[in-house]
Amino acid sequence: MTKVLPKKGHRRAVDRVTTKITKSSGNVFADIGVPNPEEHLLKAELVRRIAATMEEQNLNQTSAASLLAVTQPDISKMLKGHFRQFSVERLMRFLVALGSSVEIVVHPRAPASDKHAQITVTAERTVARRAH
Repeated sequence: MTKVLPKKGHRRAVDRVTTKITKSSGNVFADIGVPNPEEHLLKAELVRRIAATMEEQNLNQTSAASLLAVTQPDISKMLKGHFRQFSVERLMRFLVALGSSVEIVVHPRAPASDKHAQITVTAERTVARRAH
């Protein structure tokens, strides 16, 4: 097969692809049309914290499964984003079983805010203290 190159001084026609960019709502699950996007985002954040806690504790999937009373394939699926089978409450219980405290805080939305009321997950960073 012979490749034909353009003559010197001539430009080859380039196919142009047009990409439409849409500003995110802040919830990727809402943006792609997942049912119950707020719940899905909440679960994703809880799973992210579970994964981080497993890493901090050097837990493999088998050890974590034993602690959480599920199977290793369940842990694998969950960490790959397949967590619909788990309720928000169960994911919070997983965090507790891994040694994290889970706190639910309810407060009114600021009246001047243009955001809708929302559910969020935040994690405090632990700081190792030196023994004296």
